[in-house]
Amino acid sequence: QVQLVESGGGLVQAGGSLRLSCAASGRTFSSYAMGWFRQAPGKERESVAAISRSGATTYYGDSVKGRFTIVRDNAKNTVYLQMNSLKPEDTAVYYCAAARVFGGSDYWGQGTQVTVSG
Repeated sequence: QVQLVESGGGLVQAGGSLRLSCAASGRTFSSYAMGWFRQAPGKERESVAAISRSGATTYYGDSVKGRFTIVRDNAKNTVYLQMNSLKPEDTAVYYCAAARVFGGSDYWGQGTQVTVSG
C-alpha cells in the first residue's frame, strides 16, 4: 500500500503557473505508475496526466496538452505536475493517484484545490 500527499495548490491568475507535488510513502514508489486527476464542481473526475514507472512514457488529456507537464523523481518518491498558461476552466480539486497499471488509480491522495481567476 502507498500513501499519497498532494501539495502546491492555490489561487492564481489566468496565464499563471503552479507546480503540484505528490509525495508518496513507502519504498515501492517506483513500482507504481502515477497520475494526476481533477474534479471540478458538478463534473466527473477526469484524467489530466499519467506517467509510467520509469518516467519514460507520459499521457496528457487533450485539454492540458502543451500546458501541463508530469515528471517523477523516484529517488524522492515524488511526482510533480507543472501547470503553465492556466485557464479558469482548470479550476478543480487535483488528485494524485498511484496505480499498478498505467493510467489507472488504485490509491488516491486527499486532493489539493487549484483556483484560476479570470
